[in-house]
Amino acid sequence: MKVQFLGATRTTTGSMYLLEVNGHRILLECGLYQGRREETIERNRQFPFDPASLSAVILSHAHIDHCGNLPNLCRQGFAGNIYCTFATRDLAAIMLADSAHIQQYDAEYVSRKRAKQGLEPVEALYSIKDAERAVSQFVAINYERSMMVIPGVTLRFVDAGHILGSAQVVLDVEEEGRKFRYLFSGDIGRGDHEILRDPQPVENVDFLQIESTYGARDHANKLSAKDQLKTLINQTLERQGKVIIPAFSVGRTQMIVYTLHQLTLEGELPEVPIFVDSPLSVNATEVFRLHPECFNQGIYDFLHQKANPFGMENLTYIRHLEHSKKLNELQTPAIIISSSGMCEAGRIRHHLKNHIGDANNLILFVGYCAANTLGSKIIQGQDPVNIFGHPVKVRAKVAAVDAFSGHADRQELTDYVKKLSGSLAKITVVHGEEEQSLGFANSLRSLLPESEIIVPQAREVVEF
Repeated sequence: MKVQFLGATRTTTGSMYLLEVNGHRILLECGLYQGRREETIERNRQFPFDPASLSAVILSHAHIDHCGNLPNLCRQGFAGNIYCTFATRDLAAIMLADSAHIQQYDAEYVSRKRAKQGLEPVEALYSIKDAERAVSQFVAINYERSMMVIPGVTLRFVDAGHILGSAQVVLDVEEEGRKFRYLFSGDIGRGDHEILRDPQPVENVDFLQIESTYGARDHANKLSAKDQLKTLINQTLERQGKVIIPAFSVGRTQMIVYTLHQLTLEGELPEVPIFVDSPLSVNATEVFRLHPECFNQGIYDFLHQKANPFGMENLTYIRHLEHSKKLNELQTPAIIISSSGMCEAGRIRHHLKNHIGDANNLILFVGYCAANTLGSKIIQGQDPVNIFGHPVKVRAKVAAVDAFSGHADRQELTDYVKKLSGSLAKITVVHGEEEQSLGFANSLRSLLPESEIIVPQAREVVEF
């Protein structure tokens, strides 16, 4: 078996890995690449293989950097099954429709600029119909159920504890008379999640492909995250300021809403108006309600004994644009949660443009921002920052609470590996900026001196 590492290799974006086994091709993940505009357009439009040559696609979870280019893949000729969990299918359906809207909007914006220069318009990466066609090819499987996806390869999903429906991908392979188990970690959660179950250990692993988003660093103490959030928000409200929280629509938004609900019930936060301003976040929260089978015992009990974890009297979900625009008229303190988490698209950019120049306000990051994104530039202290092509002064306070991260850190990834059984003869480290991947590889070499540890280069092919 060969694996070619085509995305999220010494970086965290555009996950895509091509497996060749028993004369068939399987694609693990098909994510959108996010970065510099010119490179982003080229990498997302062009696949380094013929999509029609694939026998199957396997998807670990619904984040857009893992599933976001599936409509383009199907548009260019892939007609097979896309395997995932039930919750991933439901989340991906709304994520891909939203992404198609963004592709169309961006294409129209760029085309208007090109028209002023006498240039031809550009085409959107894919359309709503393309997204719907991709979703029609999804085949959902419950956790811990086995299914043969091509001759000699059986798939099983194991809970990864990262977002709703996220999975580790277990492939039991029979090839030329030998049998082995290949495990793709997907994105691994931290455990003790506010909503989800812990990542589950996998037995008898021969080959491992593991993420390393935070492979060379440890998060702040998770127990202190709630207190940090409370302190930062209360300080801002005392200044009569607004708290702007860029948050991923799937996972992070629901976690923050649940935490704010707990703090309000405990009397640690005043009942200040809270707005979730993102149609995708609203839709995603409805999907969360449909899948309590993914919840841990704590939130399951909260749901049945206290209240809806994602709803309270001072919380308003906003779908329509005119209601979003009215938030600009707010004269009182408020908390506004909006996507995207990296500030690369969506309504969050409008809220930043309108609020980042006020010293009383707080821009509060609660998740990872990839290099070169607007979010990373704000966190790093760049001033001014470009929003909608214009420089904007940064006067608001900026803070990041990384303990809310959905990704395991160095120690948690190490603990995850320790719980695996099997020979672990060869391990490839992916989905991390180069420093994180190389750092985690060194940790693995100390932990497993008999294993071959590889940090692949982009487009490198590794044999298993």
